[in-house]
Amino acid sequence: MQIALAEEYDGMGISLTDEVREAIRELTKSYTIELPTGLNARLRPYQENGFQWLYRNSRIALGSLIADDMGLGKTIQVITLLLKLRDEGVLDKKPALAIVPTSLLTNWEKEVGKFAPGLTTHVYHGQKRNWHPDCHLMITSYGILRSDLKQFEEQAWSVLIIDEAQNIKNPGTDQTRAVKKIRAGMKIAMTGTPVENRLTDYWSIMDFLNRGYLGSEKSFKEEYSIPIQLYRDQHRIDYFRRITSPLILRRLKTDKSIIQDLPDKIENDQYCALTKNQAALYEEVVKNSLEEINTLTGMARSGMVFKLLTALKQVCNHPHQFVKSGSTQPDLSGKTVLLFSLLDNILDSNEKTLVFTQYKEMGDLLVELITKRYNTNPLFLHGSLSRTKRDEMVTAFEEDTLNKIFILSLKAGGTGLNLTGASNVIHYDLWWNPAVENQATDRAYRIGQTKNVMVYRLLTTGTLEEKINDMIRNKKELADMTVNTGEKWLGELSNKELKELVGLR
Repeated sequence: MQIALAEEYDGMGISLTDEVREAIRELTKSYTIELPTGLNARLRPYQENGFQWLYRNSRIALGSLIADDMGLGKTIQVITLLLKLRDEGVLDKKPALAIVPTSLLTNWEKEVGKFAPGLTTHVYHGQKRNWHPDCHLMITSYGILRSDLKQFEEQAWSVLIIDEAQNIKNPGTDQTRAVKKIRAGMKIAMTGTPVENRLTDYWSIMDFLNRGYLGSEKSFKEEYSIPIQLYRDQHRIDYFRRITSPLILRRLKTDKSIIQDLPDKIENDQYCALTKNQAALYEEVVKNSLEEINTLTGMARSGMVFKLLTALKQVCNHPHQFVKSGSTQPDLSGKTVLLFSLLDNILDSNEKTLVFTQYKEMGDLLVELITKRYNTNPLFLHGSLSRTKRDEMVTAFEEDTLNKIFILSLKAGGTGLNLTGASNVIHYDLWWNPAVENQATDRAYRIGQTKNVMVYRLLTTGTLEEKINDMIRNKKELADMTVNTGEKWLGELSNKELKELVGLR
């Protein structure tokens, strides 16, 4: 199949017979499939095309990775497919299984109920969960799948769906192994960012969907990861795209041919200076840490580098976050002062905003500071909250006009949530991974948004924040080709490069 799609074998071009060309054309062509009965939605043209693509692949046993940009409605396209399979009696014989992050259980349940009320669903979750496979669709979380794996293995499934498929990007984890043990005739993976840090993330997801198609992990690294990521081999990039094109569907909402009714997303890098106290603390941390790093090698050195980077990000956020004691006054941090100047304008305009931070302790501090300044209690969503509490917060922000500020920890609130009530997104600290950052922004910039979305990225000048941001911007060419930039490469910098990176300019 790879040879036929690429029209190439071992670096040499090949000729296909007319019969093979016709078979490939049948595999990749688009043709109309009637929408299922009982669909309570009007699909956009690209969504209807996505449903037809999923249906065509499922009927010939090809696993599908639907990797549409966040907010374009991947879930409704998959729900439409399930409704079609129900019409054909497929789900009456064996149910479908959707494995999703815990934070998306409610979202899935609500969307199925809204768009496909004829589909019977059962959410298998919680301490008092009951096993009811006599439904069209069972929905569970990755954590429950791991703990109750034997039960899931013994059940025969017609369709296996995994949402936020980056959860299985690491092939060696128990979670990935558990997902790959489930038997199903059709497999679908959903993600807005199929690759976060490494091209091998593709391999792990594709190994789940179409076992063996991209070879072993070792051979994949040799044939694709190294040539593409290290050497930017354009021929290998083109070859990779050709052999995966029938299996991966990715549309971007910035493509006006895909969708015309989303407003603009306007990004702004907002810079501030460190206060004198911050600068002194920053330089002290750099001096002490570099002296230790220069004596280390291997994993110990990498660990110390990441510890240094984390410490400096915390200093840039607010000295209190790093020191864990002392005053929490906002004027001790240039970034906090900048945040307040943005919030002043946003609240004066009677608009809503999302504020993202990677750190729960910073979120707690922001809650305290914002409450004092604006005499309002901002919402704060983080990983320690129950599913019910998260749902209540999302509803309160979207429906209550008094809730203007929603603080979210990046890991807990960066995916799955629909928060179109906000027309502003503030990244208080940056993840240094464009894929993760864009996922968070897309909580507001998605279908249903009627206003322009203003995105503010807060950066402290002269620090590692500004320098790493510049480095990522320069690497964007590679990120757009196949792989998005992560933080891991920072641990591999030489002592000289590291000193230049963290030194206060």
